[in-house]
Amino acid sequence: MPTPLSVLDLAPIPSGGTASDALRNTLDLARRAEQLGYRRYWVAEHHLTPGVASAAPAVLIALISGATSRIRVGSAAVLLGHHSPLVVAEEFGTIAHLHPGRVDLGLGRVASNRAADLARRFAEGVGAPSRVVDGLLVPAKPKGLARSEAQLARIAEQQRLVGRPVEGLDYRTQVGQVLQYVTGGLRDSAGEPLHAQPAEGADLDVWVLGSSAGESSATAGALGLPYAANYHVSPSTVLESVSSYRDGFTASTRLARPYVAVSADVVVAGTDEAARELAAPHARWVHSIRAGAGAIPYPSPAEAAAFPWTDQDRELVADRVATQFVGAPETVVRGLATLRDVTGADELVVTTITHDHADRVRSYELLAEAWQASAAADEGHGGGGDGEELDVRRQR
Repeated sequence: MPTPLSVLDLAPIPSGGTASDALRNTLDLARRAEQLGYRRYWVAEHHLTPGVASAAPAVLIALISGATSRIRVGSAAVLLGHHSPLVVAEEFGTIAHLHPGRVDLGLGRVASNRAADLARRFAEGVGAPSRVVDGLLVPAKPKGLARSEAQLARIAEQQRLVGRPVEGLDYRTQVGQVLQYVTGGLRDSAGEPLHAQPAEGADLDVWVLGSSAGESSATAGALGLPYAANYHVSPSTVLESVSSYRDGFTASTRLARPYVAVSADVVVAGTDEAARELAAPHARWVHSIRAGAGAIPYPSPAEAAAFPWTDQDRELVADRVATQFVGAPETVVRGLATLRDVTGADELVVTTITHDHADRVRSYELLAEAWQASAAADEGHGGGGDGEELDVRRQR
């Protein structure tokens, strides 16, 4: 059985399109992903972003769950810090009670909104050289991520608008509270049990998502939760991220051994050349994010080609462009197999964005067919995913 593939969808809004178009496309792609055998369908949380319609994961997951029947549906990720652990547990518990055994609650962390902390985070790690590890490119962290005072103030204002209701709780405590609401093990300050009935006993899996070796990977390991590492967001830190998780893993009633999913940007077409054309807008889209303006509506290849690139602009996005898996099915399968082998991933999470929805659907179709065809070669593979179901005891 091949290493399972899953889907991460941002509900991208193409140039000339609307949020309604993007959300309808998400429902269509989720149905197709289920038919094609993808294991999970995860949606993101992004706010005040012109090119992304996935802002309310719980709402979108409920809609997708109702539109499908078998595929697991979840968040990648709900950002604790914007939401209280109680509300998150109740929202996802509600969905899981109606769709038991199909819901994944992926939890992410919100960084500080203080300008000094943001500036330091953008600058961390710059200067380490690119390297190739057993065929996998681990690029240098991009230069030019430093933000102006105006950009930092804008980011902080947006975080305030979204809301930060949880004060005085570190991330591990927040994740632990979510788990306790699901298991019914939380008590108030007087020692009395707190019962969040929509969450308690819900048949769902809790994940932690992270981009580096830090609080997220440490929390996932310490609490014995499955971990998703973001190669597609921060390819320069993926190996440290998964190593940190595995090194700190403690078996729990939820998970007997470490379980790692790794994300990847992917575009597949009939030929390498056709795939490169479809993937060409990726650089412009990433640039809009890293330049501090937020993701723009996803441009067409012609719109992307008209962008006046400078050397500094290209340097800003070079790591993301170089680590996108683009090509004919056999080309991308080889690349993803290398990613799996080097990271030891038990599962790969694929995110594909193209300007036209039909091209995105076709990319997932071609990948699923080619990945399944490679199953025979994967038999007996010992470098990571073996296709076994995630060994999680439900939080009942």
